[in-house]
Amino acid sequence: MRPGLRWLGEGRLQINAYGNPPREISGAELFFVPVTPQAGWVAWDEPRRYAVVYPCSGTLASPDSVAAPETLAALLGPARAAILVMLGTPKTTSQLVVLTGQGLGSVGRHLKILWDAGLLHRRRAGRSVLYYRSEAGDLLVSVQNGGTAP
Repeated sequence: MRPGLRWLGEGRLQINAYGNPPREISGAELFFVPVTPQAGWVAWDEPRRYAVVYPCSGTLASPDSVAAPETLAALLGPARAAILVMLGTPKTTSQLVVLTGQGLGSVGRHLKILWDAGLLHRRRAGRSVLYYRSEAGDLLVSVQNGGTAP
């Protein structure tokens, strides 16, 4: 989960490399909470609850970044071009926030502009809205990549 975090055995968990005295948490609830920031911390509500908050890993936390072609970035702007490239497969606004590191408002504005330009489709999936490239969006990305869409 993070450097310095390791199981010591006999019900003991080391959470950092500091020389702080250990806490006795026998009988307490221990939560493991993954988050997208690349930092971890601990939290507690003594004596009943403790939490280890750690950077998550996986598809959304460390994506294989697909760089937008320079010409597409020059045309649309690098952030908007990156979103268009990522939408080769359907994604929610929340997923795009995690993947790009941009704020929700920024991602929403980029999606609106791409939608208004006819480069995206959207569809509802339960409570979420999935965005994905339209045929025009696919064509634009394909042309900018020398004829092959990522």
